Amino acid sequence: MTEIPMIDLRLASPEEAARLRDAARRLGCFRVTGHGVPRALQDDMKAAVRALFDLPDDAKRRNADVISGSGYVAPSETNPLYEAFGLYDAASPADVDAFCASLDAPPHIRETIRRYAEKTHELIVDVAAKLAASLGLEEADRSFQDWPCQFRINRYNYTPDAVGKAGVQVHTDSGFLTVLHEDDCVGGLEVADPDTGEFASVDPLPGTFLVNLGDVATAWSNGELHNVRHRVQCVAAVPRVSIALFLLAPKDDVVRAPDAFVTAGRHRRFRTFGYDDYRRLRQSTGEHAGEALARLAA
Repeated sequence: MTEIPMIDLRLASPEEAARLRDAARRLGCFRVTGHGVPRALQDDMKAAVRALFDLPDDAKRRNADVISGSGYVAPSETNPLYEAFGLYDAASPADVDAFCASLDAPPHIRETIRRYAEKTHELIVDVAAKLAASLGLEEADRSFQDWPCQFRINRYNYTPDAVGKAGVQVHTDSGFLTVLHEDDCVGGLEVADPDTGEFASVDPLPGTFLVNLGDVATAWSNGELHNVRHRVQCVAAVPRVSIALFLLAPKDDVVRAPDAFVTAGRHRRFRTFGYDDYRRLRQSTGEHAGEALARLAA
């Protein structure tokens, strides 16, 4: 059975920092406490996004793409039970305001989304910086403050005949890392054990956040960090809501392992590439579970 490591982000001891590094290297997935996002704000955000999903369809569609795939995703023939809002760039207060304005969100919901975006952006930058530090990177090379971020706010409208079926197919995240705020009551997320390939359920744990590492993390770390394969299964005939914040890639779009990760005994494993080009590569090849990285081998 795959056990998801629990990391206290206050990293009060060298041992806790080592546990963070080891979880990122082996599984590419861990849960965090000590993250600084108040529980009341987490609950307020869940209430806010449920209110947004209750909007009429024509209002939801005003959440338009900023980059490809960044706006509202309506239920489709392929995924009839899934819909999602998107916000790019979640690190930009102006973009957060524009997202709220496009949906004509009332003032209390706008304030909740603004505060939640601010706190979770602080969290995702903190996780990335502490991961980089755990790998021995110098402070000057571990700033992630200006890396673009994207919110994906998901609702799975599960029905009785969907139980036991896939909600989201097996995939890796394309970016650097994801901070996931799960549904407090409904599970369904499963992660793959890197040794056996078997999938294990990840049960919700209210008050915590789940961190998944993506393809950019593997390339940027020269193969040190593991991009976790995961999927979502329908486990109950009730709506399931989750909020994902993605730290995508460097602001200049260039993904390249720092020289500190390349040594005589560890050659450069991946060519330098553009993140937007990589997203298009995944889309054109249909390789969404990390296989596309092999095409970028150095």
